[in-house]
Amino acid sequence: MFGLIPKEEKFFEMFKEMTWNIVEGAELLKEMLDTYDDPAGSQRRIKDIEHKGDHLTHEIIKKLNKSFVTPFDREDIYALSSALDDILDLIDASAQRFIMYNVEKTTPEARELAFLILKGAQTVAKAVSHLGKKFEHIAEHCVEVNALENEADRVCREAISRLFDEEKDPIQLIKWKEIYETLEKATDKCEDAANILESVVVKNA
Repeated sequence: MFGLIPKEEKFFEMFKEMTWNIVEGAELLKEMLDTYDDPAGSQRRIKDIEHKGDHLTHEIIKKLNKSFVTPFDREDIYALSSALDDILDLIDASAQRFIMYNVEKTTPEARELAFLILKGAQTVAKAVSHLGKKFEHIAEHCVEVNALENEADRVCREAISRLFDEEKDPIQLIKWKEIYETLEKATDKCEDAANILESVVVKNA
C-alpha cells in the first residue's frame, strides 16, 4: 500500500534553497572581511539572510509535520534542516562579533577562515544538490567538507597560538580568540551537515 503513496519530493528543492541561502550568507561574510569598508552594512545584510534561513527551516519542519511519506527518514530530514540552519546562525554570529567588539580591521587568519566557511557552504550545497538523484555522489563532497573543517581547525589553532604569543592587550586577546572560535564553529556545522548526509547515503544504499 505504501508504495502507491507518492513520497514528498519537494523536500529536495527546499533543502537546495536552504543551501543557496547559506552560500549567499557565506559570500557576504567573506566579502565583509576581505574589504571591511562597511562592516555594519554587511552584518545587516547577513542578518537578513539569516532571517530568511529561519523561515526556510520553519517551512521544512511544517512540511515534515504534514507529510505522510517522506523521501528519507523523518529524523534525518529534521536533523539536516537543523544542521543547515546552524551553519547560517554561526555565519551571522561571526559577523556580529566584528560589530560588537568594534573591530577596526580584519586579520589574514580571519579572512582565511571566512574563505573556508564559503568553500564548506558551497560543498554542502553541491552534496545537497544530489539528493533525489545519485546518492553516491554525495559522499565525495562530504569528504571534501571534512577536509575543509580540518583545515579551518588548523588555521584557528595557529591563530590563537599566535595571539597568545604576540597580543599584549588582554581585552584584544579575549575578543580575537572568540572571533576565531566562532568562525571555526561555522565549519564544524558544515561538517555536521555532511555527516548527516553521509548517514542518509548509507541508509539508502
